[in-house]
Amino acid sequence: MTAVPATARATPDSSSSASAKETAILQVIEHVQVQNQGTTSALPESSSEGDPAHVWSTQEENRVWHTIDKRIVPIITAMYLMSFVDKGNIANAKLQGLVTQLELMGNEYNIALTMYFVSYCLCTIPANLVLKKVRPSRWLPGLAITWGTITTLMGLVKTYPQLVGARIALGAAEAGLSSGIFYYMTMWYPRYMVQYRIGLCYGGATIAGAFSGLVAYGIAFMSGTAGLLGWSWIFILEGIVTVLVGLIALCVFVDLPDSAHFLSPDERAYVIYRKKYDNSSIGEEEHFEVRHILEGVLDWQVWALAVVSCVNSILSYGIILFLPFGYNPTISQLLSVPPYAAATIAVITWAIWSDRVQMRSPFVFAGYALMLVSFAINISQASAGVKYFGTYLAIVGGYAAFPAIVSWLGNNVVGHYKRGVALGVQLLFGSLGGVIASNIYHVQDAPLYIHGHTIELGIACGGLVLVPLIVLAYSRINMRRGVMERGEGKERILLSEAEIRRLGDRAPDFRYTL
Repeated sequence: MTAVPATARATPDSSSSASAKETAILQVIEHVQVQNQGTTSALPESSSEGDPAHVWSTQEENRVWHTIDKRIVPIITAMYLMSFVDKGNIANAKLQGLVTQLELMGNEYNIALTMYFVSYCLCTIPANLVLKKVRPSRWLPGLAITWGTITTLMGLVKTYPQLVGARIALGAAEAGLSSGIFYYMTMWYPRYMVQYRIGLCYGGATIAGAFSGLVAYGIAFMSGTAGLLGWSWIFILEGIVTVLVGLIALCVFVDLPDSAHFLSPDERAYVIYRKKYDNSSIGEEEHFEVRHILEGVLDWQVWALAVVSCVNSILSYGIILFLPFGYNPTISQLLSVPPYAAATIAVITWAIWSDRVQMRSPFVFAGYALMLVSFAINISQASAGVKYFGTYLAIVGGYAAFPAIVSWLGNNVVGHYKRGVALGVQLLFGSLGGVIASNIYHVQDAPLYIHGHTIELGIACGGLVLVPLIVLAYSRINMRRGVMERGEGKERILLSEAEIRRLGDRAPDFRYTL
């Protein structure tokens, strides 16, 4: 991150002596720059907590982040894992007699899938705004308890309307978790440390994909117990586990860095300043104004990366909800495990790599490329073994690309509320991808789903065109801002600190992550 040049910071009274606060801000900027170079650094003298003269070595900084990781990542991973299980366990329930017992006809199963995403879309953005006002340690665990209860009750539905109603309620309850978790993590971690942590959480969800098949296979043996078929027990038992995870989260979940009492005063001061000036050389806007909502909704990059998320969701859900194995339920459940296990490794590996090179687009592009190859294989006349290999490519590509997509937008939006709205819009479009995927696969096309895979192939091609266009747009803006900072030609610009803070990611000193 570059310091703000004099030309960009000039004000009518800039010749006056700097205030103590301004001096502290400049020290923070220097601290962040030095830290990024891997040397020692000190907190600004105006820290309200801790020893202002403390010098932080790289080892000490790593220790702080590891302490935060141990407190935050495990419980978030568990909650996200259960969210993913409860979102997708309807596919396992389908294999265990859901469609037959409820006498679903035609596209009724697809409609039930779609209604989940409809309520999810409607509630995503409002949920993120609530998160900033309500304590995360109460809001997010409360959501987990709510949707876990709904999942449990879904095992008792007897009719198609009841199933649709339960799916609508489940979508509304789960809407705040995914976007809320990603937003929450951007409040803790600097921009080039966040994808690894998101990758760990999403890796947990990927493990859910690997083992949900095994769990469902085991639960299926309970079919007939208490007069319920196997699909009912899948919902009931997995929903109960989610409620338990939510109750544990109520006890261990922490709020934001300023109230993190598991850190020492010095450590809290370091984290607060490190994060506050990570996306902006003079600090992000933290208060709420209506314009933050408008900026989040109207920013071109939010829409562009929302479409990227939508494309990834369409391609991923096409595999999650309609695994193209074509075998009996037991074999299909077991065959779903190895691809998800491979994807878990890829998610974490790609996340570490992406943070290290401080780029997101190459990993999104690579994920799309793998999915393109996968769907090309699945519409071919290849053998069952080759098509199974294609499933590996699709699951690895879709899952490993997702943390990069979320981190990309989180890196490039400055301002607490604007980022919350932006991530909400992105996850909303991701949900729309689920709606589309649910309706391009038809029951009559089973088990090969050639029609659906062909549409997915075309969407993957579109994604491979879109990502380079976004990179090109970002690169042109970054170059133009470099000219503005250097004051070359007519591009010289004079802005006050208040104006720069208000501009956020549109400020001349901000550089978009590619």
